Amino acid sequence: MTDDELEQLLAAPTPEVVAALARLEGDVLILGVAGKMGPSLARLAARAARAAGVRRRIIGASRFGHPAVRASLDRDGVETVVCDLFDRRAVDRLPDAANIIFMAGRKFGTSSDQPATWATNGYVPGAVAERFAASRIVAFSTGNVYPLSPVLGQGPTENDPVGPVGEYAHAALARERVFEFFSARNRTPMALLRLNYAVEPRYGVLRDIADSVFAGRSVDLSMGFVNVIWQRDANAIALRMLERCTSPPLVLNVTGSPAHSIRDLAAGLGRRLGIAPRLHGAAGATALLSDASRCEELFGRAPVGIDEMIEHVAGWVARGGPSLHQPTHFEEREGRF
Repeated sequence: MTDDELEQLLAAPTPEVVAALARLEGDVLILGVAGKMGPSLARLAARAARAAGVRRRIIGASRFGHPAVRASLDRDGVETVVCDLFDRRAVDRLPDAANIIFMAGRKFGTSSDQPATWATNGYVPGAVAERFAASRIVAFSTGNVYPLSPVLGQGPTENDPVGPVGEYAHAALARERVFEFFSARNRTPMALLRLNYAVEPRYGVLRDIADSVFAGRSVDLSMGFVNVIWQRDANAIALRMLERCTSPPLVLNVTGSPAHSIRDLAAGLGRRLGIAPRLHGAAGATALLSDASRCEELFGRAPVGIDEMIEHVAGWVARGGPSLHQPTHFEEREGRF
């Protein structure tokens, strides 16, 4: 698979996404579009709108530290706007849009600069919620707001108590609470997507494991189980959730089920790569898990299953496909990022 083929695969709209974009009223503005998932989400939205035969602006806003990302989105029919979300005047100048997808956030580097993480995950959502009080807002959150849960269970549901571990997870919960506050204050319909873990060949838990197997490094089994979902499928859910925003916000675990053992994932990737994986540690009795039952009730089981994900990731690594060099640190049990 070439780089262009991968981009096409990650932005291929399902019939359900096309139908949702056909029904949706108004333009779509994606904030934090230049991150790991944003470019493919923007392309997915643009392609779905074209397939639906509707005239709809898909706009992506970011600081665009890498100009090539902006140029590629422009070529693919996504309007781009340079915006520092910490600059309130710049936020106020953003174009009006009926539909907002909020993807901005900070996780890695928290341990070395906690104030930046809290400002990104706490202050910025408030500025956005005030600016777009009359819009629908789908905001990405994380399954890290939950505590570690027994591996013999399904993981927490959206109705279970949160229990963040570590400073990043607490800041992520602050992001949710700020959005909830402004949703109640302004009656803004919203949805909060607790995601873990999105994967594609260039990053994610499967890429992390595949890199270790391919390089002959041992795979840490201490976080013994994970939930994963193909990135395109997670982005498709985000776009479809624009129709389901409510006040108070609808909270949804966005992931795949069942959870998979790290040992089994390493074995599957090793078989595809022709390398016996090296392993160390023992699986703990708890792990960071999420119950995806509600997501599957709303949208059905994610189309791309674990075998197909392994095939894509292992094939990409075997041919020397590039990485985003952003490890998930899925094995982290103390919440230090």
